[in-house]
Amino acid sequence: MSETRETEEQSTQPSTRVNPIVFIGSSVCILAVALWAILSPESASGVLGVAVGWISEWFGWFYILIATIFLAFVIFLALSRYGRTKLGPEHSEPEFSTFSWAAMLFAAGIGTDVMFFAVAEPVTQYMAPPVGEGETLSAAREATVWTLFHYGITGWAMYALMGIALAYFAYRMNLPLSIRSALYPIFGNRIYGPLGHGVDLAAVLGTIFGIATSLGIGVVFLNFGLNALFNIPEGLPAQIGLVVLAVAVATVSAVSGVDRGIRRLSELNVWLTFGLAAFVLIAGPTVFLLNAFVLNIGDYVSGFAGLTMQTFAFDRPTEWLNGWTLFFWAWWIAWASFVGLFLARISRGRTIRQFVAGTLIIPFLYILMWVSVFGNSAIALVRGGAAGFGEAVMNTPEQGFYTLLQQYPAFPVVASIATFAGLLFYITSADSGALVMGNLTSYRRTPRDDASKPVRIFWAVATGLLTLAMLVVGGITALQNATIIMGLPFGFVMVLIMLGLYKALRVEANREDSRRHSLPAQLSGRSSSPADGDRRAALGWRQRLRRSMSFPNHEKATEFLSGVALPALTEVADEMRGHSVEAEVNDGTDEERPYVELVADLGEEAPFQYRVESREARTPVYGDRSLRDSDVYFRLDVHLSEGGQGYDVMGYTHSQLIDDVLDQYEQHVEFVRLNAGAAR
Repeated sequence: MSETRETEEQSTQPSTRVNPIVFIGSSVCILAVALWAILSPESASGVLGVAVGWISEWFGWFYILIATIFLAFVIFLALSRYGRTKLGPEHSEPEFSTFSWAAMLFAAGIGTDVMFFAVAEPVTQYMAPPVGEGETLSAAREATVWTLFHYGITGWAMYALMGIALAYFAYRMNLPLSIRSALYPIFGNRIYGPLGHGVDLAAVLGTIFGIATSLGIGVVFLNFGLNALFNIPEGLPAQIGLVVLAVAVATVSAVSGVDRGIRRLSELNVWLTFGLAAFVLIAGPTVFLLNAFVLNIGDYVSGFAGLTMQTFAFDRPTEWLNGWTLFFWAWWIAWASFVGLFLARISRGRTIRQFVAGTLIIPFLYILMWVSVFGNSAIALVRGGAAGFGEAVMNTPEQGFYTLLQQYPAFPVVASIATFAGLLFYITSADSGALVMGNLTSYRRTPRDDASKPVRIFWAVATGLLTLAMLVVGGITALQNATIIMGLPFGFVMVLIMLGLYKALRVEANREDSRRHSLPAQLSGRSSSPADGDRRAALGWRQRLRRSMSFPNHEKATEFLSGVALPALTEVADEMRGHSVEAEVNDGTDEERPYVELVADLGEEAPFQYRVESREARTPVYGDRSLRDSDVYFRLDVHLSEGGQGYDVMGYTHSQLIDDVLDQYEQHVEFVRLNAGAAR
């Protein structure tokens, strides 16, 4: 599995190249929809409305059911034995510190739409709840809870599912960092054909409509803010200007490579929004907001089970469902590829348990704080007699956030900070969206490679055009309808991704069981790496001491590969071929790391692979010697088909290395037996 067809095809190609089928197919669909909406807005609006009505009637239950299943599945993964599985080889370590990783998870969970809906939804739910009378104490308690539910852990579970799948198959199974890779356990090599292209195509279409929705909401939201601050008229001309700004920034980022600066501005945004929330908390009814915060937590926890499966089967508020729960679940699904890819890239080396806990808890804590402060402040304002404010927010929701800020002192300063934060969220969403869609429509040699500059620029322009087209058709409502429609096919894809991930994890669990079952009786008490007991028995104590105190350079490591590893693996391969097992030995360099590997085809999906790979590591420091950047040595790590095993074979003799190969081979054969039995 580690040497996929695509990797072989790209070995002599640039680091990235366009996938013509996915790129052209998605481009044609998106441009056709955009032109149709611009040239015939009435027809487009009517078709979108009919399609959403049909989906709501026939598949509303599906959206609600799979959202609940995804949440239950990721929690199950975290609590089960699979939670110990690393998103990467066993020897891999997290690239970022816990604090930095948490900060990036936190930043991924916020955007202009959170500023928009933190006021608009609680007020709307209070004024016109899905059931019961509006403007009552019961409606006030439920209003903020509905918002927390729509922005809560259910949606983040969808991001977690995609992030786990992408990271697992890319970093642990060495498959391309693309959506289709998650379906490998189900469809095998067919993912490299039309099936895989169709999956990636669905991901691109869902992603671009999800991003266009966020940009559209940001456009009307920021347009109102600029009008309040600088008297810039609300309407299509100003909105076109904001879209052009987003496209321009994304283009500059692609051409000049200023992504790091934009990421730093995003981190600044987190602190700006914290400051805004703290200002409203202190300048507003502080005691009430703190009491409401605690009450919201209790209501959310106690009512979660009923909310998560609420289909309103007996008295269905269709319009409400389309505008809220179905829209949000479709929106989360549409964004799952986008955010999941980002989460995967920053989480290599973390366990599934750490990933799920961080993804579900850290961003939601921010959402809880933000929605509780702004949502309850808005409801308190309406209940205090500002009925006009409530009606205005219901009819023109983009006005809610800024109109609320007008009730507090220093409005020009506070609104300017809010507008600056909103602009940064807006342009970074456009920039990141162009990058992700470029990656989804490209072949990339490694997960760290990104799409070419022209491809990123194209997607920035295409997203801007689609956003404008949907605004022409019917504003935010049209964007919501389009998201519900485009999210449906990718919802089915996510179900397959969940099944593929579970199947792969179950196979890996069988592999672990095979290691335990294949041990000799005297070694059954071993711990740590798979063959620790065998290696300790094979190595004398003097040899083990010499190995622990030896830090070979690059030349010594290369000499071991050619003088010990290559002959030993060749001898094993020759013997295997004598027993009718197809085996071959390869040597070369992978990402500047020399290696020698044995691959044996046992007539199963994943062949046996034993690779000895040279890796640079920092030298341990003994005594008071200062550690310098030049203090490095070279390890010779063992990698199997499922990834690195975390032990070094430098210093093994020819026969000791063969013994280690046979230990791993016997475990692999036992794994094949167990896995075949589980499949039956």
